[in-house]
Amino acid sequence: MSSTTLTAFPMPWRDRAGRFSWLRALVLASALAPGLVLLALLATGQMGAEPWKAATREAGTHALRFLLVSLAVTPLRYLADWPKALTLRRMLGLVALGYALLHLLLYAGHMAWDLAEITSEILRRFYLTLGFCVLLGLCVLGWTSTDGWQRRLGRRWKRLHKGVYLLAALGIFHAFLQAKSRADSTVVLAGVFLWLMGWRLLPGWARAHGAALAGLAVLAALGAAGLEWGWYAATTNLPAGRILAANLDPAAGWRPAQGVLLAGLAVAALTELRRRLR
Repeated sequence: MSSTTLTAFPMPWRDRAGRFSWLRALVLASALAPGLVLLALLATGQMGAEPWKAATREAGTHALRFLLVSLAVTPLRYLADWPKALTLRRMLGLVALGYALLHLLLYAGHMAWDLAEITSEILRRFYLTLGFCVLLGLCVLGWTSTDGWQRRLGRRWKRLHKGVYLLAALGIFHAFLQAKSRADSTVVLAGVFLWLMGWRLLPGWARAHGAALAGLAVLAALGAAGLEWGWYAATTNLPAGRILAANLDPAAGWRPAQGVLLAGLAVAALTELRRRLR
């Protein structure tokens, strides 16, 4: 097969020149592995009393995780001084889309494949309408992610694909609406999203500066704690104030905002260490 044909119909494990890439192949395999495990657990009846419902929720979480991973590619390129990371961004975004489509497919299975009932539920329930709109947006970005569409749309392509930030925020809100009173994992996703957006707002000199990144970690953790408090206060009867105070009490157990803080500080420390070693 000629390189022209490979460029026209690229395989995700090949680079732009059509050569097999171990990096792309390993990243792709790692990205698909959680979905394969999920389907295996579902097929073997190991997903609990409501297997399709549990699998649906897990696929949606994977979609959000990989959407955030795709957004983390640009910071990784700067922090690690690794331009090659940018070649993985499109593939990771398409993986996120794949998990979002799987999320919808598993929901259809949970609804016994009743198309009329599925349509009715999506139209009647706000969190399902929101999730479906996010899926449609991801489909648009996935369809227009090719080099051909990039050339065709010109400057409009970048403006269109910046919509991924809004889609990620709405996807996290959809996850909050599904989680209700069990929002720990969603709070972590929200904290990571705040860090990723905050990093993009930093001036150029601060994007790979340890002190600035440490400050960003603190702000992202405070934002995550604030969102957690606001969510529980607005939507549940749980003691939101005590949950917020638990972030400052080691005896209260591990809190999502603390995880966001430690992860952010680890990034700041590694970045500063790399800068000093250079």
